[in-house]
Amino acid sequence: MIKNKIKSLNLSATLRINEISKKLEKEGKEIIKFGFGESPFPVPNKIVEELKKNAHQKSYLPIQGLEDLRVSISKYESKKKNKNFSSEQVIVGPGSKELMFLLHISFYGDVILPTPSWVSYKPQSIIADNKLHWIETFAENNWYPSAESIEKLVLKNKEKNYLLILNSPNNPSGQVCKNLKQISEIVKKYKIIVLSDEIYSELTFDESYESISNFCPEKVIVSNGLSKWCGAGGWRLGYFVIPNELNNLKNSMKVLASETFSSVSAPIQFAALSAFNEDHKDYILKSKKILKAVGEYVFNNLKSNNVIMNKPMGGFYLMPEFLNKNFKTSTEMCADLLNKKGVAILPGSDFGFSGEKMISRLSYTDFDGKNFISNINLDTKLDEDLIKKFAPKITEGTKKIKDWVEKA
Repeated sequence: MIKNKIKSLNLSATLRINEISKKLEKEGKEIIKFGFGESPFPVPNKIVEELKKNAHQKSYLPIQGLEDLRVSISKYESKKKNKNFSSEQVIVGPGSKELMFLLHISFYGDVILPTPSWVSYKPQSIIADNKLHWIETFAENNWYPSAESIEKLVLKNKEKNYLLILNSPNNPSGQVCKNLKQISEIVKKYKIIVLSDEIYSELTFDESYESISNFCPEKVIVSNGLSKWCGAGGWRLGYFVIPNELNNLKNSMKVLASETFSSVSAPIQFAALSAFNEDHKDYILKSKKILKAVGEYVFNNLKSNNVIMNKPMGGFYLMPEFLNKNFKTSTEMCADLLNKKGVAILPGSDFGFSGEKMISRLSYTDFDGKNFISNINLDTKLDEDLIKKFAPKITEGTKKIKDWVEKA
């Protein structure tokens, strides 16, 4: 009854850990939720008010997205990248995840994924029957592939079409790609298509964010949305900006959209106009200030001879490796931490690592973001006392992990 390739799939690891954590809480257990990566901050009030005003919108909107919204997105991305994108290059979807799925279905060729990569890239390529290639990465290079490693893979069969997926800042590592120019040379040389997943770009701690589209714009599809910087994950609104050179892919995705989700929720699209037309600079700067301080608190208090990781550079993730843990798999290790300490994290095997590597992903978002962001301003010094006050589960969870490590 069910196709074999579908039988091999499980629930998305990030959504699964969220449901497990909530179930354990309903059973009366205290759980520190470091597993699910969701923005802790409220959607900005101006955008919420626009949603209320547009609740009456009930008509189907254009498949590609509300024209005014696509204009706003094109202007937003043009300013961000110092380019000149048009509204025709934008397609709006019910979350960037759905648009990625349609891209996988449309694309004919092989998919290149760095290890580590977000949990849904691989399953989507399996569903789409695209051959998948993992490229090993290293902490010294911020967990991104070298240009040489990409070229080495492509040279095995230069006749194929290749789709390289880059996510910066990265989920799960929290790192930013610093060798985009070198990668872009290989992209241009072998005509590789790049999906640049920039969903965390507004949350880069360094102000000077760079996109690979700045180096090879004709080959790069930019992906973004409202879920991370805007705190609106449940609203399900994402978008692609697709270069004119890849119009055939855009048109194919549009056909698939017409046969699947039809169009994105009308009230959400009208409300999203405010996300791109209004100035949310203070909200974003305060969000980044908090995330950077909280991430560095966990990093500084967890790193040791037995726990190694890179300092966070954006988003809300750390990727600790536990050197003194002698489990058979990282899945077994994470289950032990959850059972003994009530702290939920995700195993590195969900992100492409070998199960034998004791690597995990930790999302430092289990705090009341509304309370935190409303009690600071841009010049507030976020010291340890403030983090303990406004993010008590972060400090508690960090201590529990340290205790668990020391008792190994």
